[in-house]
Amino acid sequence: MAVQPIRLFGDPLLRTPAALVETFDKELRKLVQDLTDTMRDAPGSGLAAPQIGVSLRVFTWWVDDQLGHLCNPVLDLSDEMQDGEEGCLSIPDLAFDTKRSLRVVAKGLNEHGEPVVVEGSELLGRALQHETDHLDGILFVDRLDAETRKVAMKAIREAEWFGEQPPEVRVSPHTVSARWL
Repeated sequence: MAVQPIRLFGDPLLRTPAALVETFDKELRKLVQDLTDTMRDAPGSGLAAPQIGVSLRVFTWWVDDQLGHLCNPVLDLSDEMQDGEEGCLSIPDLAFDTKRSLRVVAKGLNEHGEPVVVEGSELLGRALQHETDHLDGILFVDRLDAETRKVAMKAIREAEWFGEQPPEVRVSPHTVSARWL
């Protein structure tokens, strides 16, 4: 098991768009395993690579005993919306009602570069959207209405963990696409 430290709110890597996965090798499979181990240990419903210090477009999820991962996701969102409590492993112990699309079709690739399509609604749909946001440098607090965001930011500033020194940034061994620099 390779549980990694999770980056916390305030770490600049969480606000940086991640690079496309271009190399599907044993290093990527190790990253997917590290993400899975870390997510399950936390425990959480999802975890994106930037949350463990790797700026690549890959995440894992664990919802309703369904475990999976997706590289380079593209989402097709329903117009029907849902409101529900949402939290984040990078913003520990805090959760707020967040508006998301009810249904999602996520298309991407698995760790071997093979096409994957995942359809999810409710919690799985929320997790797919939340983790894809991480890959774009967006945190769920960015999706809150102005009043709730103000409350959330106050709670974050008062949190025991706020302001902890972020871990050293690790360099990914994967090729980085210039489109994402």
